[in-house]
Amino acid sequence: ASMTSAAVFDCLIGGAGAAGLTAATYLARFRRRIAIVDAGASRVLSIPTSHNCPAWPGGICGDDLLARLTGQAANYGVHIMRGTVEQIRQIGQADENRGGFVASIDGEPCSARTVLLATGVVDVAPSGFDVAEAIAQGCVRYCPICDGYEAIGKKIAVVGRGSRGLGEVRFVRHYSDDVSLLSIEEELRLPHPEPGIRVVRAPVRQLRFEHGDSMTAVFADDTRECFDTVYIALGTIVNSGLAQALGARCSEAGELIVDRHQQTTVDGLYAAGDVVEGLNQIAVAMGHAAIAATAIHNRLPFRQSQA
Repeated sequence: ASMTSAAVFDCLIGGAGAAGLTAATYLARFRRRIAIVDAGASRVLSIPTSHNCPAWPGGICGDDLLARLTGQAANYGVHIMRGTVEQIRQIGQADENRGGFVASIDGEPCSARTVLLATGVVDVAPSGFDVAEAIAQGCVRYCPICDGYEAIGKKIAVVGRGSRGLGEVRFVRHYSDDVSLLSIEEELRLPHPEPGIRVVRAPVRQLRFEHGDSMTAVFADDTRECFDTVYIALGTIVNSGLAQALGARCSEAGELIVDRHQQTTVDGLYAAGDVVEGLNQIAVAMGHAAIAATAIHNRLPFRQSQA
C-alpha cells in the first residue's frame, strides 16, 4: 500500500507554506499522525526579503524561511509529500477506524479524520508581461503592507485594471509623495481627482526591467516613464476550490469563512493562511495555524501515553 492509503491520518494538511508547516509542527508535537501534501509553488518562495516577519531583524528571504519551517517540522518526523490534492470527499463522522474525509492525491486515496487547507492564493500578474526578474530584485511588488516601508520616498507606480487599483494607491501614498496610478488594458478615468495621486490615462502596454534597479512603463500612446517601484494591484486567485466543492462558505472573492477555531462551515474542515478571509500576512498565517492545529488536536480522541 502507498503511504497515503496505508492508514487513517488524524489530519491531512494541504499546502506546505507558512501556515501548513506551522500547523504540521504543532500537530506533530501533539503526537498526531499527519499527512502534508504540497505542489511546490508556495507564494513564500517569491519573497526576495521579508522585513516584517517576526524575529528576523535583518529580514529573511522566502526560500530560507520555508527551509527553516520545513526543517523545524522535520525535527518531529514530518515528511512533505510532493503532489496535488485533486479532490476531497466527506464520508461522515470520524471514528477510531475511519476518517471523516477521503482525498485523492495524484490518484491515490488518503483517509483523514480532519483536513486543514493551507492552499493560499496566487497573485495575478499582468498578462503578457514578464516580471519574474523584477520581482526577484524587488522592483515589482505585490504587497505594500509587507514592504511599503522599503519604498519610502521612492517614485512609485500602482498598476491596476481601470480604477480598481485606487485602494492600493491610497495606501502606498502614505510612503511617498510621488505616486502614480496606472491601468492595463483599459483607459484610466477617475470620477473625482485624488489629492497627491497622479493618474496616467493611457493604458500600460509594456513593463520593462531594463536597468536593474527600475521599471520602464510603455504606454499605449508610445510615451514611457521610469519608476523605482511598481506595485501590481490585479488581485489574487484564491485556492479554495476543494473546500467550495464540499459546500464551504466563502467570500465574494472566494476566501474561506471560518469560525474562531479556523473551522470552515464544513465540520472537520479547517483553513489557515491566505486562503482564509482576512489579512494576507505570514504572521497571520502562523497564528491561524496554531489555532487550527490546537482545535484539531482537542477534537480528536487522546492516545495512550507511551514512554
